[in-house]
Amino acid sequence: MAGRTLDTALIVGYLASACSVASFVPQVWKVMRTDDTEAISTRMYALTVVGFALWSAFGMMRGEWPIILTNSICFCLSGVIFIKKLRS
Repeated sequence: MAGRTLDTALIVGYLASACSVASFVPQVWKVMRTDDTEAISTRMYALTVVGFALWSAFGMMRGEWPIILTNSICFCLSGVIFIKKLRS
């Protein structure tokens, strides 16, 4: 029973990861295509980037791959938006 629960938990974790990453892709795509960051909050993205960095560190400390993968990728995606926002 424990092995099955772990497998189910991993599947849920990886599905959550895919949803989290997929939620940032359209915004990054739009910013890269248009260079329009006017409607994006600098403070919110600063906090988001820091949050993803901390979640990535937490995942590494715990050895939790769904947390590491999701937050590392989202850190990079939100970092692109944040850098574009700072440069505009």
